[in-house]
Amino acid sequence: MRARSVSQGRRDFLRGSGAVPFTLLLLALGKTDEGRADAISPTPACDDGHGPTPRQTAGPFFLPHSPQRASLLEPGINGAKIVLTGQVLSTRCRAVSGALLDFWHANDAGEYDVEGFRLRGHQFADSEGHYRLETIVPGLYPGRTRHFHVTVQAPNGPTLTTQLYFPGEQRNARDFLFDRRLLMTMDDHGGRKAARFDFVLAFA
Repeated sequence: MRARSVSQGRRDFLRGSGAVPFTLLLLALGKTDEGRADAISPTPACDDGHGPTPRQTAGPFFLPHSPQRASLLEPGINGAKIVLTGQVLSTRCRAVSGALLDFWHANDAGEYDVEGFRLRGHQFADSEGHYRLETIVPGLYPGRTRHFHVTVQAPNGPTLTTQLYFPGEQRNARDFLFDRRLLMTMDDHGGRKAARFDFVLAFA
């Protein structure tokens, strides 16, 4: 299995479906990895007039058919552990049950696995639209700040593509794709990092 750093090119998203990236809105909600509510201050709610967040490119390293799993941790994966939680909502603030979320990102050295599925996986939101991802903080690579890639799709709905960013990163201001509306809300629990981000899907 070999990983390599960023190169040119781009892949279509979501199992060859030809779906077009849509828009997302961030807000903070969810649970910690222990299943309890965090004390993290929420980002704007879905009905506050901010509108959907801008879509962002899937980048060149998306791979279809990732394994279904809520933890991307496995032997040989190094880096600071982080748990990302949140909820998938509609623009009417209704939970999107069974929404598909597909995550992928670089390892701690800033490299993507393009021959396998390390640090890649998809999952389905529960009946209340909640999701939980256990992974590591991605590394840096030339031209980009730290970020997660993610797509979200309501059952039988359009595919939404974006990237999630880490607050307080020096490279945020210099990253040509960075959008502060896509910042995750962060907290530490005795050295254990937790992030929160809710997606609001703007249905056609």
